[in-house]
Amino acid sequence: MGDPHRVGVVGLGVISRAYLDTLAGHGEVDIVAVADLDASRSAEVAATIPGAEAMSVERLLAHPDVQTVLNLTIPAAHADISLGTIDAGKNVYVEKPLAVTFSDGRSIIDRAASAGVRVGCAPDTVLGTGTQTARAAIDGGLIGRPMSASAVMVTPGHERWHPNPDFYYAPGGGPMLDMGPYYISALIHLLGPVRSVTGAASRLRAERVIGSGPRTGQRIPVGVDTHLTGVLEHTNGALSTITTSFDGVRTTAAPIEVHGEAGTLAVPDPNYFDGEVRLFALGDTEWRALEPRAGYAGASRGIGLIDLARADDERPPRADGDVALHVLETMTSLLRSAAEGQRIELTTTAQRPAPVALTPIEDWKVYDAKTR
Repeated sequence: MGDPHRVGVVGLGVISRAYLDTLAGHGEVDIVAVADLDASRSAEVAATIPGAEAMSVERLLAHPDVQTVLNLTIPAAHADISLGTIDAGKNVYVEKPLAVTFSDGRSIIDRAASAGVRVGCAPDTVLGTGTQTARAAIDGGLIGRPMSASAVMVTPGHERWHPNPDFYYAPGGGPMLDMGPYYISALIHLLGPVRSVTGAASRLRAERVIGSGPRTGQRIPVGVDTHLTGVLEHTNGALSTITTSFDGVRTTAAPIEVHGEAGTLAVPDPNYFDGEVRLFALGDTEWRALEPRAGYAGASRGIGLIDLARADDERPPRADGDVALHVLETMTSLLRSAAEGQRIELTTTAQRPAPVALTPIEDWKVYDAKTR
């Protein structure tokens, strides 16, 4: 298996626990350093990971033992931390979105290419058996030629459960930049890259009320649109419609449906790794579930970084920077289209990442016997 890939983690907020549960003690990853603006939090987390040291962000980025920085900061800090990591000659794997502006995302990818380092980016949920099984079904011709897709995410808003939800409603937040990466990444895996977009957006309320934690009842301002609907024109001619909303309550729509000449696929929520893929083919009288046939089985957040550590010159990381930049341009162009009232042609593209063969959990969740 070789020496573990040495990782430093920057940002130890809510999402970090999901990553650490996957990566800490994994035989192919060694978390050697953690950093957070809250030094006490860094110390607490480091104490739970054998061999990890709590340190400042600046020291972590310069640390010679760190090969890849896992950037779990808030979206507004993604670009600064990622660029600092690249300038230090290290790979970076960043929580979604890649950045909050397309120009910042472009800078990350261009600078990494010049430095000869890799960029990976969430979401890696699309590498699980849900999206990958749907992709295998499409590629295997089960629905014939794919013609269209729909993607729907409707929720009342994250302030109900997140104790510090301010950034969701500040510039760089909103339902598209927050949740859009899951749905658009899945659509790229299923149907390929996007060539143009058209969008429309609205904002239901000027304030939100925090519903949990020590700030319960506090009102926060809303500085972004909180409902967006758009049309994606894929390079292969397929049309996808997408709705992301913090203004609704619930929906009966499938998270993603893909329609082809010979059938329709109901695809599970791309915010999760697994879930039931259902097929309704011409001649069928009811939906039928497909057995998992592709993807990392039992995967969890962090599998994208493990996939990056396993990548080589022949097989680049699947959750890679080129896809993340294309997703970011798709999202920011939808927002710009909504503001300007016009169709926008994209300037980037991305190859569909290599499909994931059905990989049993024991083949990727390899833990170091010394720590587990």
